[in-house]
Amino acid sequence: MADIQRLSLNQATVQNWSVKEAVDGCVRHGIPSIALWRHKIHEAGLQQSAQHVRDAGLHVSSVCRGGMFVAPSAAERKERIMDNFRAVEEAKELNADSLVMVVGASTEVPIADARQMVADGLAELVPYAREQGVKIGLEPLHPMYAGDRSVLNTIDQSLAMAAPYAADEVGLILDVFHIWWDPTVFEQIQRAAGRIFGFHACDWLVPLPDTLLGRGVMGDGVIDNHALRLAVDAAGYNGPIEVEIFNQALWDTPGDDVLNKVVERFTALV
Repeated sequence: MADIQRLSLNQATVQNWSVKEAVDGCVRHGIPSIALWRHKIHEAGLQQSAQHVRDAGLHVSSVCRGGMFVAPSAAERKERIMDNFRAVEEAKELNADSLVMVVGASTEVPIADARQMVADGLAELVPYAREQGVKIGLEPLHPMYAGDRSVLNTIDQSLAMAAPYAADEVGLILDVFHIWWDPTVFEQIQRAAGRIFGFHACDWLVPLPDTLLGRGVMGDGVIDNHALRLAVDAAGYNGPIEVEIFNQALWDTPGDDVLNKVVERFTALV
């Protein structure tokens, strides 16, 4: 199963911890990489966050998140672009492998228009990211989020969105929670070879207790994390594997207990 040297703690899994607490937790549990969320970075300060990571000798697998390009007014869309520029600068300072994109959606914008806004937003953002040496990782989200969170919903669609750009500039972040259901998932993962910038492990609980905060720890649901990880490996991705779990019950559990379980399940099931 998965080597702990590939494990990255996505900070969302220990939502109540600060950057320093999450970094220190990784050190205690032998986790070599971390993915940081921007609101936590802002709480701690960008320079201080980078210092915490450097002092601990951790690798930053990603910064979460940029995107949210979709908005009903031109002024709002412009502000979203400017915020993405700031996100690029934060990812650069942290020397992150990629900046994760959750591209956005709006109940006020028809889905076809929203998808065009995403394409237009990337056309503005990618040249700046290229200048800064930051890779943009498009994360397709489960179709249940298409109305309010992301109009990018399949690997195939994400590859088409990335196609105008070089394979080392714009790639995909593959999260099992969002892709496991697709009957063509293994073929699509193979098609994504050369553009896979990240892989996320978690589980789909049945019944799903909450669409946003209802993810499970690997082994508590129905996703075959190991099979999907082998497929990603076969497509040439050998980088960090983030464990990203949005779950209120988990957040209410002491962080070290969470990390004990994460390490145990990761090494046994991923």
